[in-house]
Amino acid sequence: MKTLYIECNMGAAGDMLMSALYELLEDKQGFLDVMNNLGLPGVKLKSQRGVTCGIAGTHMEVTVYGEEELEHMEHPERESHARHHGHEHGHHHASPGYIADLIGSLNLPEEVKRNAAEVYHAIAKAEAKAHGCPVEEVHFHEVGALDAVADVTGVCYAMYLLAPEQITVSPVHVGSGTVRCAHGIMPVPAPATANLLSGIPIYGGDVQGELCTPTGAALLAHFADEFGPMPVMAGQEVGIGIGSRQFKQANCVRVFAGETQENLGNGTITELVCNIDDMTPEALAFARERLLELGALDVYTVPGTMKKGRAGYVLSVLCETERTREFAEHVLRQTTSNGLRVHRCEKYFLMPGINKVKTEYGEVRVKTAKDFGITHAKPEYEDIAALARRAGVPYQKVYEAALRKMPDMKEKE
Repeated sequence: MKTLYIECNMGAAGDMLMSALYELLEDKQGFLDVMNNLGLPGVKLKSQRGVTCGIAGTHMEVTVYGEEELEHMEHPERESHARHHGHEHGHHHASPGYIADLIGSLNLPEEVKRNAAEVYHAIAKAEAKAHGCPVEEVHFHEVGALDAVADVTGVCYAMYLLAPEQITVSPVHVGSGTVRCAHGIMPVPAPATANLLSGIPIYGGDVQGELCTPTGAALLAHFADEFGPMPVMAGQEVGIGIGSRQFKQANCVRVFAGETQENLGNGTITELVCNIDDMTPEALAFARERLLELGALDVYTVPGTMKKGRAGYVLSVLCETERTREFAEHVLRQTTSNGLRVHRCEKYFLMPGINKVKTEYGEVRVKTAKDFGITHAKPEYEDIAALARRAGVPYQKVYEAALRKMPDMKEKE
């Protein structure tokens, strides 16, 4: 499966994301030709080689009427590593409606325009929430808006060309301290950025300044399928987008492109664990059944000795990582436990499948699990039991008949 992993160790900005994706494109000049003939008033893109802390990459220079948006900022001294919009002040402003119409008029595939419009609408909503006003009253600095539209459409177009099947993003470094803007001094992350990053894993650090811009946050939130560590990838390439500011550590976004195998089974899983010593075996059995019905991947108990020598059980529930909170609530609701432990684990598993064999007693499903050059196969219990009852023979006799036919199943594969 074609996968992109976006590393945001120094946050993310629209131009840095576009630069990193640009490095992964086969037809780089074709991308620039399209972007420079979109119909954005006065906007031009030019790729430049850049270096940050000795790491070489690309810096995508976006100019509006010959000047970079950074030069129009009212407070150019604000600690930031890329162009910003939404907080700047100027004499000319653009409304969300104007920007939506502008994006809709661009010479781009409909999918690209739809994604770009959704990203910019998310930015407008976040700005409106931050400033306590309706979305239609949000106004962006005109030059900054054109600059950001170029960043957004550039990222959306590059994603369209790369056509990844899966996008994973690292937790996002947002920076620390404060940032100066037209409205005054704001904490990092700025309110609009914080709104856009709601529900996304973020962290601060020693770097003073705003590392993640509203544009970068909106693009990550829109395209990411999941946030977490880098998956196991083969044959990967890396694109490096260089920011315009210099820090003590490399100011870049890296995008890794490679192949992950769906049937490799790697990923993460959550284990919820609690100790129970005040439920009857019947009540605990019912709780296990309910948790499975609610979608737990597995539920099991292990006998143990609790406080004061009481006999009890250790209950373990496995679930998808994104459903951790949901299943924590299910466990607390279905059991008498007042608390539980959460373990997030790497997982590897053989991909399950179903095959069939024909025996003298009837057809039997065979559960299979394969990968890593390993194959496991086992006749389905329910089928064996049903055929044994119908034929009036012991379970083992039907089971052995199925085992004898399983080599035929492998030959057909």
